Amino acid sequence: MSTTTPQHKIGSGFGADSTADDVLAGLDLAGRLAIVTGGYSGLGLETTKALTEAGAHVVVPARRAEAARDALAGLDRVEVDELDLGDLDSVRGFAERFLASGRTLDFMIDSAGIMACPETRVGPGWEAQFATNHLGHFALVNRLWPALEPGGARVVSVSSRAHHFSGMRWDDVQWQHDYDKWQAYGQAKTANVLFAVHLDRLGQDSGVRAFALHPGGIMTPLQRHIPREEMVERGWIDEQGNFLNPQGFKTPPQGAATQTWAATSPQLAGMGGVYLEDCDIAEPAVEGETNGVKAWAIDPDQAARLWDLSAELTGVNAFA
Repeated sequence: MSTTTPQHKIGSGFGADSTADDVLAGLDLAGRLAIVTGGYSGLGLETTKALTEAGAHVVVPARRAEAARDALAGLDRVEVDELDLGDLDSVRGFAERFLASGRTLDFMIDSAGIMACPETRVGPGWEAQFATNHLGHFALVNRLWPALEPGGARVVSVSSRAHHFSGMRWDDVQWQHDYDKWQAYGQAKTANVLFAVHLDRLGQDSGVRAFALHPGGIMTPLQRHIPREEMVERGWIDEQGNFLNPQGFKTPPQGAATQTWAATSPQLAGMGGVYLEDCDIAEPAVEGETNGVKAWAIDPDQAARLWDLSAELTGVNAFA
């Protein structure tokens, strides 16, 4: 019987300044297995480092496998495999290889993503941000479902405060008209939250729980598609390209903390289907404020609708 975790803070004792190492302090993850998409760059790399230092073994699927191996060189308990989230054949191939290993999965952290890219089409003409950030991860998690450890596995969907930019555009999900790179990113990030909401409902009977989160504002390679002049205009860098911090940007170790906490914290035992920020459950968003979670991103009916659409588009549904 599914239960709903309240979308309210629990007083975790952690906060915006906490790092991934802070939230893992005292936890022994020896013998635990994680998959971290994007685990060789930005927040994903920090997450991989923290998990391995706590004893976990981490599989890092990467579109650029050689670059991933270079970035992860020197880390123990890490392996790299190939995966392009924008290519469903690649997703199937990675999942089949992992399942063939016979291993069970404790933590699935969907950290890879693209942001505010020029209009790009992948697969059968899908908008790239929706396809890569959401549909690729949807197909991957559904294909890996047989490996998720019953009674304890967690799936962590890395969303963003950018979900405030747009709910689901049900009349034009693939942005065939009037493409706007930031609203398209916002829709993809809303989809990341809705995915966790419905997966948690479906997985509860097996003891598999799902969370979505905003990691915080962090300067990482995720910004690669944003022109310098736009970053200057937004107050992120100065005219010479020097990093500014007027909006309270986090460091990468701080940015990795909430997803690491979501995957491992005993404080979240028996919970799921909620949106997190600053290493705690977030509050519902208040009109005019940028923190918290929008109602459209945690609406169970929209979550079910998106699940059905995603299953239809990808041809994958572990619960059908």
